[in-house]
Amino acid sequence: MTNDRILLVDDEPAILDLLKMYLKREGFILESAGDGEAALELYERFHPNMVILDLMLPVLDGYEVCRKIRSKDTHTAIMMLTARDEDIDKIIGLELGADDYVTKPFNPRELVARTKAILRRSERAVETDQRPIHIDNLMIDRDRRKVTIDDTEVSLRTQQFNLLEALAENLGRVLTREQLLEMAWGIDFYGQTRTVDVHIAHLRKLLADSNMKIETVSGVGYRMVP
Repeated sequence: MTNDRILLVDDEPAILDLLKMYLKREGFILESAGDGEAALELYERFHPNMVILDLMLPVLDGYEVCRKIRSKDTHTAIMMLTARDEDIDKIIGLELGADDYVTKPFNPRELVARTKAILRRSERAVETDQRPIHIDNLMIDRDRRKVTIDDTEVSLRTQQFNLLEALAENLGRVLTREQLLEMAWGIDFYGQTRTVDVHIAHLRKLLADSNMKIETVSGVGYRMVP
């Protein structure tokens, strides 16, 4: 059983009931909201480990809720629900700081598995005491979840850190998108590799001042090299 807290945000009562039914079975502590403003108020009081957030919400939409949460909190996991299977919706959500997305209609068992994997990966990273990784002017402190370039700290969200750690641990080795999903997110995300591409694009910007670069290997994946 788990003590992880999840905030569910959707304006469709049937969706909330479905999520509650499956997530309660796993022992999650749940709260729910039906609009963006109520979600932010609950977030402040509930302090969730994860937010499962619909995009199309009354009052404040999911994009704005995600942006406001990420402006003050880089650690709480955010999974977005989108009714439209369009790349642009997913990319915008990921760029605003979501860790993952699920397209409606979704398989509730898959959503539960992905929820557990993201939370498990975050908890394991916090609990595991590992030596820092030093590569030229880049330092990755895995114990404190801290990244510095020339002693200047670079702020990374949870999934960005996990992705960087996976690349750094395999310096020079080409990793497929599927391998990176497994390493950084902790589960096979059924071919949804666009998540990796968006996070890689953000990492490249964040590491611009380092002496490292992330190369694209056409048709295969990515590797980190000097």
